[in-house]
Amino acid sequence: MDAVLLDKLRASVGPAHVLSGVDLSPYVVDGRTPEAAVFPESIDEIRAVVAGAAEARVPVMAWGGGTAVAVGSPPREPGIVLGLARLNRLLEHEPGDLTVTVQAGMTVSALQTALCDHGQWLSLDPPDAERATLGGIIAANASEPRRHLYGTARDLLIGVTVVIGDADVVRGGGKVVKNVAGYDLPKLFIGSQGTLGVIVEMTLKLRPLPEAERFLAVPFECLKDAAAAVRGLMMSDLMPNAIELLDTEASRALGAPLAPLPAPATLVVGFDGLREQVDWQCAELLRVTTPFGARAAQPLSPEACARLGTAARDALTESAAVMRISTVPTQVGEIMGQGAEVARARGLTAAWSAHAGTGVLTGVLSRPRDRGEAAAVVAVLTEWRAAARASGGYATLEWAPLAVKSQVPVWDDLGAAGRLMRRIKERLDPHDILNPGRFVGET
Repeated sequence: MDAVLLDKLRASVGPAHVLSGVDLSPYVVDGRTPEAAVFPESIDEIRAVVAGAAEARVPVMAWGGGTAVAVGSPPREPGIVLGLARLNRLLEHEPGDLTVTVQAGMTVSALQTALCDHGQWLSLDPPDAERATLGGIIAANASEPRRHLYGTARDLLIGVTVVIGDADVVRGGGKVVKNVAGYDLPKLFIGSQGTLGVIVEMTLKLRPLPEAERFLAVPFECLKDAAAAVRGLMMSDLMPNAIELLDTEASRALGAPLAPLPAPATLVVGFDGLREQVDWQCAELLRVTTPFGARAAQPLSPEACARLGTAARDALTESAAVMRISTVPTQVGEIMGQGAEVARARGLTAAWSAHAGTGVLTGVLSRPRDRGEAAAVVAVLTEWRAAARASGGYATLEWAPLAVKSQVPVWDDLGAAGRLMRRIKERLDPHDILNPGRFVGET
């Protein structure tokens, strides 16, 4: 890195908050080591870092908890990691309005703990909540099982402050739920992967904590029956907060009581609300699913519930790739079954889980016996993507070694929408320094 830029970074955030050399090992992504990692403490310091990088045409990678940094193509050249760990404060909480304003570096777990004292919570349940930051959750649009009832970040974000690629500060939305004036700018940055701007503050909608919550696991003899039960459940009077469909491998990852003899397919359904309401829905669940072949309903421990979102990833000790597919809910069971068969035909093992009610699947592929052989992995992923497209959906390669990423595009074909997104990127990041390689459609 140019010595002049390094001196500017140290002057902007303080020498103690600029890392280099061996201290950069936690920030290596896809084998690429950044040239420096800086940790600002204010919006002005972030602006100074981005301005210096823009002037020198050095890439900037915003870094929250590091839980989603593997998504996308690797950076084309080393750059600067812009860590947000020091921007971790709860700025404003209005319990009566059910809103909270926080800095981007605050973790989900820390926020939930602070809100619990007021009987409230943020209805997002991403994996690894102790590491995942609010800014990262918004940038990655991360959500897990409870999205079935509560939605994603799009349903919760009402205000945002962002530093864009020319170091300007952009503010959108407001601090009240009914702020509807002008363009809905906050949604532009949801799922942007840090490629449009560095999210520094946000205002979010909250919900009262439910009086009770319970998750039940319902085993089935085949995936087809479990998928039919999902359709029956969605047409019933029940109001689950989560509907998760897991294959044998993913069920085993949840542990007891499912691990000893995992079923070919397991449907996990969650309910929350008033205690009497939850009790009634849990009892009604078996009545609704029995006509489709349900054998029983077993309660899940809190520890197993916490692993729901990562069940497929945890199922295989050595994975070769992780692909996320979005499709219509009616196609979930078919894609899971077809995906497992495609893997078996290539001599590989697959683990599948799905937010069955919203049509979002995660497929994980085992490593081939010959670690240097990527052809089988590439072939399976290509067929998985074809199946997603045939169902009217799309697929994203969430994680894979470089040997696989070089042959399987990370992002699906965006068509005309991709050109529109590129124009937005050019306006907000004119020097193309923000997370290069991770913008949708880049290879």
